[in-house]
Amino acid sequence: MSQLPVVHSSSLRFKPRPLMLALLSAWSGAALAQAVQADAAPQGADALPVIEVREAASVPERKQLPQTSASVTAATAADGINVTDTSDALKYLPSLSVRKRYIGDTQAPLATRTTGVNASARSLVYADGILLSALVNNNNGNGSPRWFMVAPEEIERIDVMYGPFAAEYPGNSYGAVTEITTRMPDHVEASVKALYSQQDFNQYGNGGTYRAQEYNVSLGNRSGALAWRFSANHLDSFSPPVTYVTSGTIPAGTTGAVATQDRTGKPIYVLGAGNLTHTVQDAARLKLSYDFTPTLTATYTLGLWQNQANANPQTFLKNAAGAPAYGSGFSSNSVDQQQWMQGLELRSKTGGAWDWQVAASTMSASRDLTRTSTATFPAGQGGGAGTIADASGTGWSTLDAKGIWRPEDGSGKRGMHTVSFGAHYDRYTLATPTWNTTNWISGGNGTLASDSRGKTETSALWAQDVWRLAPALKATLGARYEWWRAFGGYNFSTTGGTGFPVNQPQVTQNGVSPKASLAWAVNDDWLATLSTGRALRFPTVGELYQNVLAGGVYLQANPYLKPEKVWSTELAIERALAEGRGKWRVSLFEERVSDALISQSSTLGNNVVSFTQNVDKTRQRGIEAAFERNDLVLRGFSLNGSVTYVDARILANSGYVPTTAGATSVGKRTPYVPEWRATLVATYKPDDRWSYTLAGRYSGRVYATVDNTDVNSHTYQGFDGYTVFDARVRYRFDRHWSGAVGVDNLTNRDYFLFHPFPQRTVFAELKYDF
Repeated sequence: MSQLPVVHSSSLRFKPRPLMLALLSAWSGAALAQAVQADAAPQGADALPVIEVREAASVPERKQLPQTSASVTAATAADGINVTDTSDALKYLPSLSVRKRYIGDTQAPLATRTTGVNASARSLVYADGILLSALVNNNNGNGSPRWFMVAPEEIERIDVMYGPFAAEYPGNSYGAVTEITTRMPDHVEASVKALYSQQDFNQYGNGGTYRAQEYNVSLGNRSGALAWRFSANHLDSFSPPVTYVTSGTIPAGTTGAVATQDRTGKPIYVLGAGNLTHTVQDAARLKLSYDFTPTLTATYTLGLWQNQANANPQTFLKNAAGAPAYGSGFSSNSVDQQQWMQGLELRSKTGGAWDWQVAASTMSASRDLTRTSTATFPAGQGGGAGTIADASGTGWSTLDAKGIWRPEDGSGKRGMHTVSFGAHYDRYTLATPTWNTTNWISGGNGTLASDSRGKTETSALWAQDVWRLAPALKATLGARYEWWRAFGGYNFSTTGGTGFPVNQPQVTQNGVSPKASLAWAVNDDWLATLSTGRALRFPTVGELYQNVLAGGVYLQANPYLKPEKVWSTELAIERALAEGRGKWRVSLFEERVSDALISQSSTLGNNVVSFTQNVDKTRQRGIEAAFERNDLVLRGFSLNGSVTYVDARILANSGYVPTTAGATSVGKRTPYVPEWRATLVATYKPDDRWSYTLAGRYSGRVYATVDNTDVNSHTYQGFDGYTVFDARVRYRFDRHWSGAVGVDNLTNRDYFLFHPFPQRTVFAELKYDF
């Protein structure tokens, strides 16, 4: 990869107090949120850029879900958020964060109130009912949602529902459920958008300028019963360093190593940067809908995404002659990926006694190759020995059938009960063979080096009744029963040139997850909702069948992992302000998890290694406050935000083996869950043309280990707390043309979330709507 020009810039030394955003959010008092109904989402230039915080009562009737919800609309994102991919639209919603290391990052998991950035299988992401969550693993790598399958320009709105309180969703919902709804046109429409970004990055005394360009074209129309929408997206992006090469010693005869400490406080040296990535991605998506009758509609979606990426290292070392020098740990890699998405849905929409829906979807990797050099650098950059990891064939399929019944009461009216029910089936396939090759750039497969593969499938039946006990009192009762099995598990590893194949046993689990919720509309302004529910989160293929390296020998971790068993409870109190001026919400929540699946150190054979294990008990307890306020002080000025406190603890952990003398995990913070989080967004729209937004995000530091021994946060592989401010200005020239400029990380905060995170990034975009 050719290096971009290096630009050194001094960062601003503005260091706001860590809890500034939390205090500002708590200030809200009576100056709180605009009540906006989900079925009347703001659109177009007149829509105020506010983030909705909705209670489940405003969810369309077909769902009748009991969870607390938060939403963001297309108008919100266009006016107030610097969006380069779909995940960016979530950045200011309560208690959420996406670990996005650079523009074009394909490993961007979602963290929620009680789950961290390494737990992608503890939340669900859907686009028009198609599952984007990669439940083939539970990590921040190949288990990350396939955000790139939906372009930002397609989005109509995004709804996030917190907690496992709806029987419709599997136990992976105990973090949150994110539903992305894309638009369908009712007339001819087209748009073209171009976006440019630039980041000046400097860390450990080394840096550069890294740029990205993105283009989107969208077309759509409706002709009678047929509606269609086509979108194509192209991204060309250069990333700053994603990793660093570290060592306990300085290679002999070199200078330039940077002295620092690792996350446990031990002295180390940073020898260089790794995975400076150039990614070129193309995506296309076609959505068709056909109305057979006014009450029966079929929808088909087809998506294709391709990625060509190259990643190279950058050494900080110099030899005696002043030339670049390399120690161990430097490598390059290239990625070639192609993934397909399909979804077919048939839905009735009578609004009468009966409605139904049948939906099927698939997500598959037709090509997924990662070539990595193992040859010594710098010669390794031109070829030589390496490996080829082939994840082609990895993917999943889902099938859902749902019904809804609205019986009449004794007076002939509907609404006393709304009964929904359904059946579900899914299958997940993971294939990850790694081959040795004599030329990592262009060579073919040689001998098999390792392999981890297998399948899981789940069948489920569920039912839920929304029961109107009284005009002001509504109960929701439901349950979900699931049958799960893991099969076809296979592992292969090599040690000393000898291969060791292992066929894993088939395992099965089943169980019931009851749900209950009671909502009381105290009056027109006040609403209180108490919800509780059980969730079963079954292990993913990757958690079950992973190769573990112990003392130079590959061993197999536990293929008999138990499912996570979760009891979650929430009390949400919400108040709407008079005259539609806003609303606020406070939620008290507690989550207790038995057999939590967490990576930790333990004894395997005669070695201490890290792998996914069942932790006996964890408890996450906290409070979340969210607010919105429109026309605050002056017309067109809106303020919204949130603050979340979580006391997350490990209560029992019989499998723990101390990594240092005297260490313990019981009573320590649950990994990856921060104690405090907050957001604050201020937007001013003086007229229909201009919008100005200043936003902030805050998170406390987290621990990545069960014993919390990673005490040094500001280092590679450490996890910093951070306060980051963003800004955006948008202008509509006329009804066709609009432009925007923005900055993320305005104060140039230097922080790590294991990886180095983006520093000040400037955006400019131009859009034409037909």
